[in-house]
This record gives sequence, C-alpha cells and structure tokens, in this order.
Amino acid sequence: MKTALVCSGGLDSVSLAHVLAAQGRLSRIVSFDYAQRHRKELNHARACAERLAVPFHLVDLSGLGAALTGSALTDDVAVPDGHYAEETMRVTLVPNRNAIMLTIAFGIAAANGDQAVAAAVHGGDHFIYPDCRPGFTEAFAAMQKAALDGYAEIALHVPFVRATKADIVAAGAQAGTPFAQTWSCYKGGARHCGRCGTCVERREAFDLAGIPDPTEYDDPDFWRAAVASRQGAA
Repeated sequence: MKTALVCSGGLDSVSLAHVLAAQGRLSRIVSFDYAQRHRKELNHARACAERLAVPFHLVDLSGLGAALTGSALTDDVAVPDGHYAEETMRVTLVPNRNAIMLTIAFGIAAANGDQAVAAAVHGGDHFIYPDCRPGFTEAFAAMQKAALDGYAEIALHVPFVRATKADIVAAGAQAGTPFAQTWSCYKGGARHCGRCGTCVERREAFDLAGIPDPTEYDDPDFWRAAVASRQGAA
C-alpha cells in the first residue's frame, strides 16, 4: 500500500517514515512550513526523504500560519518549560493544524495514486491537542472518504494513535531510525533546549524505552525534575 507520510522532521514522524520504508510502503514525504519558530525541523524532514529515496513535498503555509495567531509556535509568545502534560503547554496549540495538513496531504496522495496517508499522532498528544485524538482521526477518515468518493480510496494510517512516545522510540529503533537526525525542540535553537515540553517528553521516552538518547541538550537533566513534578501533581 503506497503511503504518503505527513512528516515534521520530529522523532515521531521520522520514526514512522523508517517503519513504513522498512515495510516497503513509504511513497513520499509531505511537510509544511507554517512559519513555525522551529522550522529547522523541515531540514530533518527533507533529509529523511533523501535518506529513504522518496519524493519530498514542502507546502508553504507561512501566510496561513501567520493568521493562526495566539500560539507559542507561531507568535512572539514564550514556549513554556515543563512536562508536556502540563496545562501551560496548551499555549503551543496551533488551531486545526493537523486537520489542515492532513487535508492537503490527502489531496497530494490522491493526485499521485497513493492508497494511504500516514501521520504519527500518538497518545502523549491527547491531553493538549484535540486533532491528535482517536475521535478526530476516525472522524477525519470518514470525512475524507466522503470528500474523495468516486475519485480515490485513501486510508488514514495512524499506527501510534494509542501508543506512548516510548513505544515510538522502540519502534523507531527497530526500524533503524537515526534519532540524532530528528528535531523536537519547539524553541528552535542551535541545540535541543532540554526544558520545553517536547524536549522533556523526548528525553523521558528514551529513558522509558531503555534506549540511549543521542540528542544534545542545553539542559540534559531538567527532564527528571519536570517528570517528578508532574507525577507529584497527578
């Protein structure tokens, strides 16, 4: 089944790219520039496509991203430090981001004869992002079936939707994912900051999976305190 992957260049989507490639299913990578402050992730998405020898589609949504105001990912709003499941992390939500990107990806897939579109949404995203939850992915798949009725049959493939980040690290490792060539940090600095929600979640996932983390962090030990604080509040 030829599968187009929505890939940010992050750990989750690059891992899924390698899993799909190992299965002989990856047909192309689709990425989006929505004027995110961490757009350096797109370099990693492009490198992934080159490494796996599939076409790379970079869609310019920078104008639209500028209109989706209020998010720490697109506006001059500080990215908070702490655990990803903290209420403060809601400021990183970009409204309808996955819905918009998946809609475009389905169009690209239909135009190129693909049978599926994949996205690496996972269980750790459910608390903050409504368009990462099973309810959304199921409804979106039904909507796309109606949207392409009589033209194409394209499935939505979300194998991690109920998985943990640690599960993704394990699956990525099995598929030979070069984790050092992925980008997670929302702050978009020279190195992963080690303090924002995505960095904490990334570091914790490697620890839980029992797999060495090759990432260089500005603050490599902050994650322990963030996780402990979250567990204490639970």
